[in-house]
Amino acid sequence: MELSIGEMLLVAVSIVVLFGPDKLPKIARDLGQGVRKMKGAMEDVKSEILKETDNPVSEIKKEIERVKQAAQEYNPVGDLERKSLEERALPKPDLASSEEHEGPVSR
Repeated sequence: MELSIGEMLLVAVSIVVLFGPDKLPKIARDLGQGVRKMKGAMEDVKSEILKETDNPVSEIKKEIERVKQAAQEYNPVGDLERKSLEERALPKPDLASSEEHEGPVSR
């Protein structure tokens, strides 16, 4: 929105007519304080938005680090060795003396 010099002059004259020359300094001060408060609020909103948009990135980085740690701790060879030791420790049933086991049957 652009105001020409004539439009700004019209606004200034109408403010002087409406409020009088005595109240102009107070109106200007109040207007300046309002603008400063608005700028401060905008900065707060901007910093909050930046903080919120940064959080997902840091959470993703933390998740990546957790996955890397889990990948380093994962040892598939150790798991296979542990399973083979467990299988060796279990007693194998004697199928020849078992009545339940019929063995290969050809029909």
